[in-house]
Amino acid sequence: MTPEEKLAELGLTLPPVPAPIANFVTHVEEGSLLFLSGQGPRNHDGQMATGKVGAGVSVEEAYEHAQLTGLNLLAVIKHALGDLGRVERVVKLLGMVNADPLFCDHPKVINGCSDLMVAVFGEKGRHARSAVGFGSLPGQITVEIEAIVKIAKD
Repeated sequence: MTPEEKLAELGLTLPPVPAPIANFVTHVEEGSLLFLSGQGPRNHDGQMATGKVGAGVSVEEAYEHAQLTGLNLLAVIKHALGDLGRVERVVKLLGMVNADPLFCDHPKVINGCSDLMVAVFGEKGRHARSAVGFGSLPGQITVEIEAIVKIAKD
C-alpha cells in the first residue's frame, strides 16, 4: 500500500502546503536528505490551533494538533518530492510544545506526529526525535515540528 493509500485508509487528507511566515523556505533538499522547516497545526481552512498546553489545552487536544502538524509536514514532503513514496526514511523530528512551565508530558503530545509517520510509512516512519517545551511559539500555536527525511534513490 502506498503512503497516499494509507492516508486515505486512515480517513486523512493532506492540507494545502502552507506558505512560510517569514524569510525562509518550506524545505531544502541536500543530497539524499530533505530538511523541512517547522510546521504548525494549520487546518485545511488555514486556521491555526493556539493555546498553552497544560493550561487550557489538554494533552489529548495537543496530540491531535501534533497529528495535524504531521499532515502539514507530509504536504510539504509531497510538494517537494512529488510522491510520498520517495521517502526512504523519516530520520528525525524536533517537536516543540507551547507549554505551561509545569507541563511535563511533551513526548505524549509529539506522539501525535510520530504515530502518524509510522502509520503512513510503517518501519520507514520510525525516527529519532526530540520533544521539548517552549514558553511561546509563533502566533501562540500549540506545537511546531520540523523534520529530516531521507529520499529514496531513483
